[in-house]
Amino acid sequence: MHVAPALEIQALGKRYGEAAVFHNVSLTVAPGEFVAVVGESGVGKSTLLNCMAGLDHWDSGSVRLAGQDLSTLADDARALLRRRALGFVFQAFHVLPHLDVAQNVALPLMLLGRRDTRAEVEAILDAVGLAGLGGRLPQQLSGGQLQRVAIARALVHRPALLLADEPTGNLDPGTAGRVMDLLVGQVRATGAALVLVTHSVAAATRADRVLHLTAQGIAHDAPAHS
Repeated sequence: MHVAPALEIQALGKRYGEAAVFHNVSLTVAPGEFVAVVGESGVGKSTLLNCMAGLDHWDSGSVRLAGQDLSTLADDARALLRRRALGFVFQAFHVLPHLDVAQNVALPLMLLGRRDTRAEVEAILDAVGLAGLGGRLPQQLSGGQLQRVAIARALVHRPALLLADEPTGNLDPGTAGRVMDLLVGQVRATGAALVLVTHSVAAATRADRVLHLTAQGIAHDAPAHS
């Protein structure tokens, strides 16, 4: 039985005016696969991630998320597909300070119209080591705990694809290692595919494959442990 890729990019190109950010980027991510994207600052790694999510526009090529060609979808349909099929973890956590931990984590479920989210939220908080902390506000948590909240929020609706943009960039090395253990463990447990943008060699070596973006915008696939 054929299983559609979680993500498929063909000959993707992005420009800002006359300047090419990247071009001819092709990548297929299978369900459950972990791909790391590495490269020098300024080569468009975060921009590429935003294009994967349909949050940024591209100038050539195509992006298919969960079998859907994003360029054929209207904005509202694209947003609904993101809500259903995608989770996003950011370097700066992006938790809402006026909501408690449980409310932050429940947001993707609420956006999908689910009302009774308590059991799912409690289960994912337990899975990420935050059991009993659902009532705390973000300002009462450490950086490592905040990133765990962000991971829980990104995975609570069981997306097919998780995108992570430098998720350990604001953490000390010890905490970063523990957060990566958690992130990879939860992705493997849920069967989600993961695309991780990172400057961290330690994080990249956890991947099944590493995608290198050069200053010329050309992508090269390489084994993670080569």
